[in-house]
Amino acid sequence: MARPATQNGSIADLLASGLFLALFAFYWITISPFVDLTGAAAVDPSAGNSNALNQLIALALFGSAVLFYLVRGRTIPLFGPMWLLVFVIGWCVLTSLIAVHPDLAIKRTILVAIVAVNAAVMLILPRSAGEFAKLLAIGVLVVLALCYYGVIFRPTLAIHQASEIREPMNAGLWRGLFPHKNSAAGAMVLIVFIGLFVASVRSKLLGFSIVALATFFLAHTGGKTSTLVLPVILLLAWGIERFPWSRIPVVVGGLVAFNVVAVGSAVFEPLRDLVTALGVDPTFTNRADIWRFAFSAIAERPFTGYGLQSFWQTEGLVYGGDTLETWAAAAYNGHNGYLDALISMGIPGLIITVIWAVFIPIGDLGRAQRAGNDPRMTRLFVRIWLYVIFNGCVESVFYEGGGALWFCLLFALFGLRLQGLAHLVPAEQKVRSAPQGGLAHA
Repeated sequence: MARPATQNGSIADLLASGLFLALFAFYWITISPFVDLTGAAAVDPSAGNSNALNQLIALALFGSAVLFYLVRGRTIPLFGPMWLLVFVIGWCVLTSLIAVHPDLAIKRTILVAIVAVNAAVMLILPRSAGEFAKLLAIGVLVVLALCYYGVIFRPTLAIHQASEIREPMNAGLWRGLFPHKNSAAGAMVLIVFIGLFVASVRSKLLGFSIVALATFFLAHTGGKTSTLVLPVILLLAWGIERFPWSRIPVVVGGLVAFNVVAVGSAVFEPLRDLVTALGVDPTFTNRADIWRFAFSAIAERPFTGYGLQSFWQTEGLVYGGDTLETWAAAAYNGHNGYLDALISMGIPGLIITVIWAVFIPIGDLGRAQRAGNDPRMTRLFVRIWLYVIFNGCVESVFYEGGGALWFCLLFALFGLRLQGLAHLVPAEQKVRSAPQGGLAHA
């Protein structure tokens, strides 16, 4: 909702814009970009972010977001459906208490709650769709500038090297400021969506320039999945926007089919033979061993799981020590968001995750269209949502703490909800009124 151009209002708007960009930078750029993968960070690329400064900044941003919400946006239903979010956090806490590493699981559950609040509040910081597009454009242009700066001036930190400990086979592929080529590829896909949004709302020249820069960088990441999925997601988003009857078959059916073919082929030999006969790599870039190992672990704790992000890269598990029989035990994650939700929170946790991230947004999309709100914003949220949930079939994206994909998924989920619940305010009313809140009512 537009706010009056008083001095206090201008200062508040400036602070809101600054908080928006600070949140964007924290989750997209982090405080330690350009990770050196030839050293200790090769074992855990996110290790550089696990320090006191990172936690202090995260708490400061969280506190600022909560303060802004309490002062100016508390009447806006940001976290809908609230009961489901409470259920998600509650189940995470419950499974964390009985996890193999309860301290680690509780810490990461708290981080999930903080990220959720930050993503939701970020949506009400801009006062209009145009300002929203402007702030997003600034954010992604900074990311792109840093990525290209790294490739040109710091190639040993922005391009995968043959001297890297973990994956020397990626040598020559661009990763920019991100810790891995796949992270960079995913980010570039999201930037393409943002560029298209900027082109439709703010400036065609600026928007399509962002699209061109992101697409060129994407082509050099070697991220085959992201490159192939980009046009598919644009087509799927177009289809489910225009044909409501297709939403459940396309979204739910597509996710089920992909996971059955991908993960199922790792476990069931007849299905693996069928996938091979179709000319598809049955290992899905060496993920099959990881998925088989994950299912063996799930069989030990199918209902409660191992606690949020407390299985991979931890010690003292059933499969730890010297009894390891597969390299997959050293994997950083399960390379499948749904499988990792299952291994972290058990069968109930997977069900909750699917309801929250897949089924609820389908209903929110329908409400958003019936509400008559800006279809360009709805389209942006739908594209981000579709990309992340389908990317979750080959990458671990859910509950990933400070990851850009997880943050953007929350951003899209809450955005779709607001698009269905918010009300458009006529331009003449915006000038006269002095309401609370921001983009949620724009």
